Amino acid sequence: MLSALARAATRRPLTVMLLWGLFLLLGFGLGTGVFARLSDNVPEVPGTESESAAQYLDRTDPAGESITGVVAGTAVSDATLRAEVERAVADVRKVAGVAAVPDPYTTPGLLAEDGKALIVPVTLVGGLDDDAEERTLEAAADRLREIDAPDVQVSGGPLLGQQLSEQAQEDVKFAEIVSLPVVLALLLVVFGGLRSALLPLVVAVSGIAGAFLALFLFSEVTDISVYAIQVTTMLGLGLAVDYALLMVMRFREERRHTEDVVEAVHRTVAAAGRTVLFSGLTVAVSLTGLLVFPSVFLRSMGLAVAAVVVIDMLAALTLLPALLARFGGRIPPAKVRADGDEGRVFARLAHFAARRRFAVLAVAVPVLLVLAVPVAGMKIAIGDARQLPTSSEARQLHDTVGEHFPPGAGVTPVTVVVRPGTDAGVVEGIRALSPGAAVRELPGGASVLEIRPPGEADGKEATDLVERVRDVRGDAPVEVTGPAARLVDFREMLAERAPWAALTVLAGIFVLLFAFTGSVLLPLRTIVTTLLSLGAALGAVVWVFQDGHLAGLLGAEGLGALSLTAPPLIVAIAFGLAMDYELFILARMREARERTGDDAGAVVDGLRRSGRVVTCAALLLAVVFAAFMTGGFSPILQIGLGLTLAVLIDATVVQMLLVPATMSLLGRVAWWAPAPLRRVHDRFGLREEPSEEPKRRVPTGV
Repeated sequence: MLSALARAATRRPLTVMLLWGLFLLLGFGLGTGVFARLSDNVPEVPGTESESAAQYLDRTDPAGESITGVVAGTAVSDATLRAEVERAVADVRKVAGVAAVPDPYTTPGLLAEDGKALIVPVTLVGGLDDDAEERTLEAAADRLREIDAPDVQVSGGPLLGQQLSEQAQEDVKFAEIVSLPVVLALLLVVFGGLRSALLPLVVAVSGIAGAFLALFLFSEVTDISVYAIQVTTMLGLGLAVDYALLMVMRFREERRHTEDVVEAVHRTVAAAGRTVLFSGLTVAVSLTGLLVFPSVFLRSMGLAVAAVVVIDMLAALTLLPALLARFGGRIPPAKVRADGDEGRVFARLAHFAARRRFAVLAVAVPVLLVLAVPVAGMKIAIGDARQLPTSSEARQLHDTVGEHFPPGAGVTPVTVVVRPGTDAGVVEGIRALSPGAAVRELPGGASVLEIRPPGEADGKEATDLVERVRDVRGDAPVEVTGPAARLVDFREMLAERAPWAALTVLAGIFVLLFAFTGSVLLPLRTIVTTLLSLGAALGAVVWVFQDGHLAGLLGAEGLGALSLTAPPLIVAIAFGLAMDYELFILARMREARERTGDDAGAVVDGLRRSGRVVTCAALLLAVVFAAFMTGGFSPILQIGLGLTLAVLIDATVVQMLLVPATMSLLGRVAWWAPAPLRRVHDRFGLREEPSEEPKRRVPTGV
């Protein structure tokens, strides 16, 4: 398959480049339309009680979505300001699609006790279509913002989703502006020439276009989260650079062995191309674990990110060979260095780790385990506007309410849907949990109890309240929804499906690594060392963003819990990325072992020839992830930090120390497989084809 791809790409390079050019136009033209389709309904899980109750309310509740305006910064009792606010309230009530706007001066709880702020809630009519709702929101919000006061913010409900989408778009643009020049500068240092450095960047741009187009296509059939833009673009850009870096460096090496550019491309695809293929497959398989969860968010993220990985892989295996066939003659071969100078630093690291293998394991493993300790206390939450940067309107509204109103003001309530036929004693028992609960009657005999928790909408008090309501209701036809109920159901879903997701991923990774190496022990060793680096990275994220240590350095704050989006995405993506570098090194070790038959020497030679590409790839990927941490959106900061640390820890501690130490410890046994499986691998296993040795001895390097 790879040989056929290489022949097609080199036979008709202009055609391949034209097809990818059309793909880029689609990605940056049609694909960017996804920004108008993003959803912030992350915690929804089909089939759960909270989702069932929410759908029931959508069908029967005459009241629809709501937004909130806050006026502050001066004495709101001022006669001029009061007249201004009352005119605005009257105008908003006349907007088509608005159901109710209470008078903030006469409605209890809407006027701050210090007299310096007031809240204007706006409830929309239920059942509005998307276009009508958008027109209503725009008209109501614009009129409230016209109030002449020092501070006026409008957010909440659908507006919050729009503001999150705008923030995502701004963050992606800024991250691309920051990361692409830095990546290009680093590639210039690595390759020492502009032509070589530009090729990975071309593939990276293709990865970004692929991210947009994949998300747009998925948005036709499912909701796409606001988090998807940053995550897929981040990964698409980083992996594209990784794969192109490996291919271009191998191409320059092959150019030392042959003056025929097309032949060098074929040899590159036959060797490094197989590593890219397996790397892309392992990352995609790692993301299939997200498909086990019934959450629409997790499934759509798994499919979208896996699609982007496949696009990056295809670009590296088709577009890049075409570019090399067309322009590769202008790229100089890798420099021939004196025997022993190639990869000397990495060879010394491998020698050290092999000789001191027990000491390396005794130090590195406990350190990684200690870093992973905070994971034991990890908590997840839906989060609120504190996850946004302080410059955002939603965050400013949240901070203003928190400054002038008591805890719980403006918090989305725990919503209890009481179906017809519910025993009156059950209803009284639920109302006794919070005597101040508001009651609304619904058409058809049902009713709604709205109970405002004393803390955050998804805080411990709120989730405990959900559990108590569900205990009191027993078997009665009563359902609980709202942010706290969604969080409770999401946690239960994760706990129930996580073991199956882990089993799916580990089984898939084991099969792929066996097909790549022909060993049953190497996949097990790889999985264990990867889990160590992953645990350490996730532990650091908990320590920073949940506990608040050093969070200020990243422009964030400790929130007491991680965003519920961060842990599953960090685990799924980081696990796949760790396999990238493992495959880069194992490919070279196996190549050296098959050439020389020396197991110990293969460990050193493999790291010597792959250490540079692994280090450069990890550094470039870390730069990309770090660029996406400049936006100030806490969930993306969490994912960015987790992936950055996972990549750096894996590329240094694991690949440079633990891999040679464990390979030396296992020796020849590392490549063992039972005879039946060995025969299966010999017949069906996909093998990387090493380049033929030149007639004269020339040191090789990745």
